Amino acid sequence: MSSPTIHASAVLVGARAVLIRGPSGSGKSRLALDLLAAARGGALRFARLVGDDRVHVEAAHGRLLVHSAAALAGLIELRGAGILKVPYEPSALVGLVVDLAAAAERLPDGERQRTELEGIALARLAVAAGEPALPAVLALLTS
Repeated sequence: MSSPTIHASAVLVGARAVLIRGPSGSGKSRLALDLLAAARGGALRFARLVGDDRVHVEAAHGRLLVHSAAALAGLIELRGAGILKVPYEPSALVGLVVDLAAAAERLPDGERQRTELEGIALARLAVAAGEPALPAVLALLTS
């Protein structure tokens, strides 16, 4: 695949993927697992892993696509337990970018609520280090 590889995880939630970025150890896999659990518990209608740790992104027709890395397809790390095999989607359209361990403001301006990847503007949520990401992500996805 010729599309750029980025250090991120992605979960398809409904019709759009949540792309989760952040430094190593920031909780990307944890948030991905939490989103999958939220769907199993009924807080979300549907969630399926696209990729964990490394994904490919590509701009197509004004949208950003995310693809699982072939070597990691269907695999996700559960810290302290190892690698789990889970159902996955090979690709999805990105609807939200979550930046973990980021400079997060209490009331960010509109510019900070957007980011650009591969020339595509996307909604963005910045989550400060040590803050739980799932409640804010669920609030955005379900409002």
